[in-house]
Amino acid sequence: MAQEAPTPAPAPAPATPAPAPEQIVAGLSRDNIGITTSFDGSQILIYGAVKREAPEPDDEKLAVIVTLEGPLGPVTIRRKSREFGIWVNTASVGVAAAPSYYAVATSGPMDEILPPRVDTQQRISIPLAMRAFSGPLEVEDSKPFTEALLRIRERQGLYEMETGGVHIVDNTLFRADFDLPANLTEGDYKTRIFLLRGGKLVDQYQSAIEVRKVGLERWLYTLAHQQAALYGLLSLALAVFAGWAAAAIFRFVR
Repeated sequence: MAQEAPTPAPAPAPATPAPAPEQIVAGLSRDNIGITTSFDGSQILIYGAVKREAPEPDDEKLAVIVTLEGPLGPVTIRRKSREFGIWVNTASVGVAAAPSYYAVATSGPMDEILPPRVDTQQRISIPLAMRAFSGPLEVEDSKPFTEALLRIRERQGLYEMETGGVHIVDNTLFRADFDLPANLTEGDYKTRIFLLRGGKLVDQYQSAIEVRKVGLERWLYTLAHQQAALYGLLSLALAVFAGWAAAAIFRFVR
């Protein structure tokens, strides 16, 4: 008599990871920003609390880092040199993706609360926020090029580092304020919160802020990108009308 094969035992269910002893509960003062013709910047408040499942450790200091990152885009950094009395581009370095805006706020000095290993893994500091280079490098040392990009965007208010910008109350509540410049790029802005204790990453939180052109600004942007021919004709008609109006006013004044 044929014997039935034994029924295989069911595979054990994957173990559910234990919750972090401390977790971030956070929110934003607003999750969208409208760019209009009169837009001159905005302010974002990022706030939250630390949820604990056990008593707070006494021997390790709590630290919080908050980052706000704009849309990524390729950037080419060029170096000019004087050749035969003329300034020309002699070398360039391409960055595959650099944030259009990047701000970091910390509860303490970065070199004291953020280990290099965690910074490398999470790309928290401003220099590491830029992604890999695009294409082969044509220069021996790329550091002066990336440093130049950082200086330019810092002067434009697009890259900011604020030590002490995160305020912690009773080791539980925290907040960080970001002043956004007027020259924002449209897109989705990513905010990240990192909770560290004793140099170890305990928990992290991520959310998004939508930045979009609205009103007349949005209509012109959409027209220029989706109906370029019509946009060109309207621009030409506006230029002709402006020239005619200026000539008419000049004749009237004379």
